[in-house]
Amino acid sequence: MAKAANDAVMDAALDVIAGATRMIACSAQPTTYTEANSTYALADVTMAGGDYTKANGDTSGRKVTVAAKSSVLIDTSGTATHVALVRVADTTLLYVTTCTSLALTANGSNTVNFPAWDVEIADPS
Repeated sequence: MAKAANDAVMDAALDVIAGATRMIACSAQPTTYTEANSTYALADVTMAGGDYTKANGDTSGRKVTVAAKSSVLIDTSGTATHVALVRVADTTLLYVTTCTSLALTANGSNTVNFPAWDVEIADPS
């Protein structure tokens, strides 16, 4: 018997991710909002609805692409290893992914660029 999921099902999950209001470069994998937003936070940027684009997945299913952000002020020195998406209003950690390890130095004017990236949900198989 075949498996299937309507795009609306996958889009509903992606809509939750697209509800994130802040993207944060972190020095370790956060497991809570506080760890993402404070403990491991190195640089952060405000996100809005227009920063997320849903589309068909690269292979199957659906994806949401997170827009690139450039010249984001580095707040704390450290090595970025993860990127977190959080919803500030209700202090919810929504999504965490790894990133290419990058040493960041805070000096009041140094910045970092976040490239565009996506979260993909594959069709059931």
